[in-house]
Amino acid sequence: MSYQREWEELSAIKGELGERDWFMGTSGNLAIKVGSVPGAFLVTASGKDKRKRTAEDFLLVDLDGNPLEETVLKPSAETLLHTHIFKRSQAVCSLHVHTVSNNVISELYGDQGEITFKNQELIKAFGKWGQEDELILPIIPNHADIPTLASAFSHHVTEDAGAVLIRNHGITVWGRSGFEAKKLLEASEFLFQYQLSLLSLKSIVPLQL
Repeated sequence: MSYQREWEELSAIKGELGERDWFMGTSGNLAIKVGSVPGAFLVTASGKDKRKRTAEDFLLVDLDGNPLEETVLKPSAETLLHTHIFKRSQAVCSLHVHTVSNNVISELYGDQGEITFKNQELIKAFGKWGQEDELILPIIPNHADIPTLASAFSHHVTEDAGAVLIRNHGITVWGRSGFEAKKLLEASEFLFQYQLSLLSLKSIVPLQL
């Protein structure tokens, strides 16, 4: 099976995200569809140091998350999230990372079940260009049972690009290309850091906004 192009693309994305320290403690996982093998995608192997580049970074799985080649590697724990994305949309790439910012944001707004951003330049990454446009990111509970988590997650996969926060766990984004998925992830993390910085400043000095 030929998937060198997709392997290199996902490896490059992994390298960029690793440089940002978004894979603490081997956390996080990435996936990309393989064009030459219908219904197949590459996903990160479980328990690997994602700051390093090796020949065992990814494995090929089907749309149920089962390995398609003989291997001792295990797919990442959240592989089922990626399967729902690829089954329910035309997305090509899916990224899942755990950061302090996205965890804190998910806890602060978890009871509301979502966080809304408005009048922020970076919501344009999600196609929100209008003056009154809002970006609403859903926040779902962090079910320990992965099939239950994946089922709850799947209800929010309604478009070919998007993002979902899992409370005190991380964020999963997906897009129609590796570039788009990474763009949405970067925009989301910027918005989270901005919101936390703003809340911190407002607790010290009242701002007229």
